[in-house]
Amino acid sequence: MSDAILARFDAARAIILEAGGLARRRFAEIDSLTVETKLNGQDVATSADREVEALIRARVAAAFPGDGVLGEEEGLFAGDGGPVWVVDPIDGTSPFLHGLSSWCVSIAVHADGGTAFGFIYDPSADELFAARAGGGATLNGRPIAVDRAYDLTTGLTGLGANHRVAPAAVTDFAARLLAAGGMFVRNGSGALMLAQVACGRLVAYYEPHINLWDCAAGLCLVREAGGWTTDFPEDPATAVGGPLMAGAPQIRGPLDALAAAA
Repeated sequence: MSDAILARFDAARAIILEAGGLARRRFAEIDSLTVETKLNGQDVATSADREVEALIRARVAAAFPGDGVLGEEEGLFAGDGGPVWVVDPIDGTSPFLHGLSSWCVSIAVHADGGTAFGFIYDPSADELFAARAGGGATLNGRPIAVDRAYDLTTGLTGLGANHRVAPAAVTDFAARLLAAGGMFVRNGSGALMLAQVACGRLVAYYEPHINLWDCAAGLCLVREAGGWTTDFPEDPATAVGGPLMAGAPQIRGPLDALAAAA
């Protein structure tokens, strides 16, 4: 990792912990938050989402003024063509808004054609997941790895859902997974479920459509923890989103087959 990227890695760690602290304080005040409906009643942004993203953008601009930022709430600032930070200030806004703890802050940096590193911070559990391209993955500083002991029928598969796809894209996959003897969980945060794949709590994750800010850090985490991911458009300049699968190596064939059938 170059000195320039290492400087951003160190800065991102401090930024995400500060952002998570702000999000946690706003979580304690959810009754006072303003809520904005975006595409539908399940796709919302709160004043906390916008405040946390603004904090992250301000810290990045102060430390690396030429860097770009792609954030869920404010879109893309392209910067000077160098590194681009990919930010989801609160992934799992619906659980956050309803007082559930399954939400997190996600930050990744895209540089030199790929994701250089990613952080996911779960303030409720005080868990900081970190990964660097070629440098492995950690949870609170300790190395982590995907679960190689369980398979699709004995482990748990994370399942993402949203209203950008037809309901059958989710329900058919879930039905086929259950029929094959597997089981799914869904907590409302794709980033957090990818982090749980990386540390071995889930064996796999599937979502028929996910946005880049939801998964950029998680993709890096899973790969650096010894897992696999499907090809995904990770260039922030396009940020088109798409289907995603990720998991432990032994899950790839069975999960590919289920997704193809669904």
